[in-house]
Amino acid sequence: MRNDRSFIELNARQRAHALLDEGSYRELLDPFEGIMSPWLSAQGIVPQADDGMVVAKGTINGKSSVVIAIEGAFQGGSMGEVSGAKMAAALELAAEDNRNGIPTQAVLSLETGGVRLQEANLGLAAIADIHAAIVDLRRYTPVVGIVAGTVGCFGGMSIAAGLCSYLIVTREARLGLNGPQVIEQEAGIEEYDSRDRPFIWSMTGGDIRYQSGLVDDLVNDGVNDVKAAVSKALDKGIPKQYRTDNYNWYLDRLMHFDTKKQADKKQIQALFAQEDK
Repeated sequence: MRNDRSFIELNARQRAHALLDEGSYRELLDPFEGIMSPWLSAQGIVPQADDGMVVAKGTINGKSSVVIAIEGAFQGGSMGEVSGAKMAAALELAAEDNRNGIPTQAVLSLETGGVRLQEANLGLAAIADIHAAIVDLRRYTPVVGIVAGTVGCFGGMSIAAGLCSYLIVTREARLGLNGPQVIEQEAGIEEYDSRDRPFIWSMTGGDIRYQSGLVDDLVNDGVNDVKAAVSKALDKGIPKQYRTDNYNWYLDRLMHFDTKKQADKKQIQALFAQEDK
């Protein structure tokens, strides 16, 4: 019998509970506050009381921490005005705590397709605030991102993932700027068949993202494994160099990418195989 629960199968609130020390969980703006999107009902969509965003304070290994978890089952984890504001504000408050001499770590559970189309520019503005807040906070403490499954992390929130101090994925995770259906819609099914699951995971799955150096740790789908990886990342402290500081290396690699050939896993592995980054 399996002793470790599946992290993927947990909802956002359960993930936050699992990551924080037992008994330390305290949710901010919980569903009973009734702060939800004012835009969805008018479009015939039933809103959710927490707008699909869970913000919890507590401790991880006894240290003050905030865990922010996106509910992928609600509107594909999309970011709207309210959900985005909750995440951005939590990160901003964590940065303020650090400036006031109260060390506060941050862990983000990212299951999101990016901006919520029904809220358009409001969601985009919120994601921009999240980006700025991560860059601010990571100067003081590691900001650890987790992409586990089943939604993955796409759109503007994939940029948020890239801004994290450390990024943890499972093999079931997917990470990319544009989702498979969007690429297929724009480039055609011959270029990118969104129904070809082995192909999609070979391009954007956790394993290839780890091999490409775009994430820091690849773990099995188990709560204990994820928690151990989070603890390891937090203990590393602030990185000497962020991945985002190394953009010239990645741009140079992309300049060597042969767009005349159908991209595949082998080509990606060869592209990012250099050790001089």
